[in-house]
Amino acid sequence: MSTIKTCPICKKARSEEFYPFCSSRCRDRDLSQWFGDGYSVPGRRADPEEIAREGWEEQN
Repeated sequence: MSTIKTCPICKKARSEEFYPFCSSRCRDRDLSQWFGDGYSVPGRRADPEEIAREGWEEQN
């Protein structure tokens, strides 16, 4: 039994050119979800001050 993988956005067949999506439209929709906070990674929110401080300490 083979499992056919589909586009995670619209469920159509995936395209080799836009893998794992079926088209540039679905690829762009996915990217838009990341930019618009539609997706998230579990954990606490990043504190910009903490990130800047860690970056500064690594340079010294």
